[in-house]
Amino acid sequence: MSIMADRWIRERALEDAMIEPFVDGQRREGTISYGLSSYGYDARAADEFKIFTNVDNALVDPKNFSSNSFVDRKTDVCIIPPNSFALARTIEYFRVPRDILVICLGKSTYARCGIIVNVTPLEPGWEGHVTLEFSNTTPLPAKVYANEGACQFLFLKGEEPCETSYADRAGKYMGQKGVTLPKL
Repeated sequence: MSIMADRWIRERALEDAMIEPFVDGQRREGTISYGLSSYGYDARAADEFKIFTNVDNALVDPKNFSSNSFVDRKTDVCIIPPNSFALARTIEYFRVPRDILVICLGKSTYARCGIIVNVTPLEPGWEGHVTLEFSNTTPLPAKVYANEGACQFLFLKGEEPCETSYADRAGKYMGQKGVTLPKL
């Protein structure tokens, strides 16, 4: 496997609609940076958030997920309570080619504030909005900004296309739009 550089990402994004909307180059104008970088793509968080709360004494169970575990907010700034987390989604819609594995990493700007973005793969053949998890590891409320950089995606190219893709397996998160909750 090899990591793909900006030229390759640009070509695939434009020719194959791999990333939509695609921002060619880094945007920083008073925001947390987003867009094409040297060896990856910095995606933005949309303005849809699910903030976890324990108001109804709910239990977080990935096999039996309860909507009582969170509150929905549509906002430009999400305030995550201390030692809690929120779900969001990318503005960008991804279509991962069969010969590519994409890995999502957090941005250092957020990490330096104690806000961690969960590391997750986008498998070959997967497409959709990426559901992001922001963990506030601090004892203070923390802000996450919509329409600004939230995470970076690295593109790893395999020596050949995979035998069975996420689409071939009819993966449960295929084609997700919006913030998608856990499924069994």
